[in-house]
Amino acid sequence: MMDREGLGAFLRYRRESLQPEDVGLLRGQRRRTHGLRREEVAALCHMSADYYARLERGTGPRPSEQMISSIAQGLHLTLGERDHLFRLAGHNPPGRGAASDFVSPGLLRILDRLTDTPAEVINEVGETLRQSPLGMTLLGDASKRAGPGRSIGYRWFTDPTAREAYPPAEREQLSRVYASGLRQLIALRGPTSRAAGLAALLQDNEAFRRVWETQEVGVQPPEIKRFIHPSVGRLDLNCQTLLDPDQSHRLLVYTAVPGSDSHEKLQLLTVIGTHVTVS
Repeated sequence: MMDREGLGAFLRYRRESLQPEDVGLLRGQRRRTHGLRREEVAALCHMSADYYARLERGTGPRPSEQMISSIAQGLHLTLGERDHLFRLAGHNPPGRGAASDFVSPGLLRILDRLTDTPAEVINEVGETLRQSPLGMTLLGDASKRAGPGRSIGYRWFTDPTAREAYPPAEREQLSRVYASGLRQLIALRGPTSRAAGLAALLQDNEAFRRVWETQEVGVQPPEIKRFIHPSVGRLDLNCQTLLDPDQSHRLLVYTAVPGSDSHEKLQLLTVIGTHVTVS
């Protein structure tokens, strides 16, 4: 059963415990609110301010599991706090580990501060879970992807626009990278894993079968990631990776050598915003 009073009290406590800087928001000079405002939390959780306010007051409808997940991420809850929130709403907490899309608050705090740097949090099958604003500009809006297409490995073989964002000379190596990565994951996670499901869906794809049948594992991507953006052209970027071992999530941060042509293009992309993106 849903504990409306407990849910409202917990949400209010967590909201008042957070400061704008904790979630990547700017603090106004005349700000007097203790913690975050309700409308700020609602925006972070992708819901209306009225709906969130009703949850805090204990007068709202029972939120769905999807809504609770969104609230947990918006409030930067820990896994323990997330599970508690689910139980207060009358739901069983989702699983943890590699199959979970819940991004740890530690990774979120880092991502929130990368406002002028392309960055994204991905899971082990290449699904983008969160993006920085410039990451969305460089790599496309991941929130618009659904189903198997959330995985870059699946899109690589099924969507020509995914390959067009990379130089032709590197596409063969990247095909080998994605195929070998799936093979390793299947051996690690088993025949009922997400990786196994994606590989099964790709068996009718000729380009995938060609590299899959080579039985390669451990193929590494190019040291420098090269992108072809429709607005600024080619960018040569380094990719730094931070791993969350508990969730098997990775925070990828893309940087360019200061003073380089690619560095100037990244600055230009900051101005362009998210109006033009690649897939």
